[in-house]
Amino acid sequence: MLSFQTCGESHGKALIGVITGLPAGVPIDKEAIDNELRRRQQGYGRGGRMAIEKDQIEILSGVRHQMSLGSPIAFLIANKDHPNWESVMSSDKNVNPDERQVTSPRPGHADLPGAIKYYHRDMRNVLERASARETASRVAAGAIFKQFLAAFNIYIYSQVVAIGEVK
Repeated sequence: MLSFQTCGESHGKALIGVITGLPAGVPIDKEAIDNELRRRQQGYGRGGRMAIEKDQIEILSGVRHQMSLGSPIAFLIANKDHPNWESVMSSDKNVNPDERQVTSPRPGHADLPGAIKYYHRDMRNVLERASARETASRVAAGAIFKQFLAAFNIYIYSQVVAIGEVK
């Protein structure tokens, strides 16, 4: 059974993904994955973050000479903006707990329900995972899954055919 997990925060050191269940012998093309990550960044964004991050995958395990080994595939996507957030996002003791603290939820986001669920006063603990940035690891995993499907001559294609009444 194929599965994947992601970890990492929007302003943390990196986003990480782990894929399990991919059989051995699947061709894995890093450039194809990086291309999907570039496509992700062509969308619309609110801030300058999209200009800072130039996402590229670093495969840590599970692939050798562009072929899957059958073991879990672990990968990393570095966050280049992390140095600007190093003290805020440090895993060490926080010497300034109020620095960039988020106490007001953003409307329409996961901030409030996540804060309630996990009893967080600082909603940064929620919004760091519930961010558009976090989707980069999902795109990378999807790019690997697309390569697996291509081995069976299955290709993904999509287009918008209508939005409401407009066709």
